[in-house]
Amino acid sequence: MPIQFIQLLTSTHRSHKTNIQLGAYMAFVAGAVNAGGFLAIARYTSHMSGIISAIGDDLALNDLISVLGGISLLLSFLFGAATTAIIVNWGHRRKIHSEFALPLLVEAILLLVFGLVGANLNLYLPLTVPAIALLLCFVMGLQNAIVTKASRAEIRTTHMTGVITDIGIELGKLIYWNKSQEANQVRYVKANREKLTSHLFIFGMFLIGGIIGAVSFKKVGYISVVPLSFSLILIAGLQIYRDIRVILKDRIS
Repeated sequence: MPIQFIQLLTSTHRSHKTNIQLGAYMAFVAGAVNAGGFLAIARYTSHMSGIISAIGDDLALNDLISVLGGISLLLSFLFGAATTAIIVNWGHRRKIHSEFALPLLVEAILLLVFGLVGANLNLYLPLTVPAIALLLCFVMGLQNAIVTKASRAEIRTTHMTGVITDIGIELGKLIYWNKSQEANQVRYVKANREKLTSHLFIFGMFLIGGIIGAVSFKKVGYISVVPLSFSLILIAGLQIYRDIRVILKDRIS
């Protein structure tokens, strides 16, 4: 039963339930990585809105070095998302089971690198940006695109702005006072309780991940990310193993 549950998380046969389950766990991972990354380099690496605003500020101040540094972070996130798209589309065209698992494995390996040698990567490049920041921006772009592709843009996990906006919209509809349901059925305001619940779940998992990530990073440092990496390897590995078995079986026969 646990193996079937894990396999469904990255299955190509998607449902709203599996999208929420995958999205919730990936939100937990994103929260933990964001918190750990902030303690490591004093930067949040999934918030492209903030990075773009900082680029504008630095440009206004004629701080071109910082502008180039911000652009490098933005491009790193962009390349991460593009990498997921390439891998997923490659897998989709070949009709393999691991089209979502493969980019997840890439994320797991990069997080393992961050956890094992992160302290050595915390060196500033010529653009005043730590190499770790580029790595984490790439990972966050990669992850955001995985869940976006898997859920058909229904869910995003690396930043909570959209999630909290949707929660606010549904709460507004929930507390809206309809004078008469029969009088105007067409314009009757009704909250999507399922959507509200699922977004609250994802938000809660991101928050829990952030708390656990911050506490564990303060206690043990970069190595705290390694268990997250291993969990993603497990989630991705089952579908990849399934494809490997099919390929080997076809070659033998």
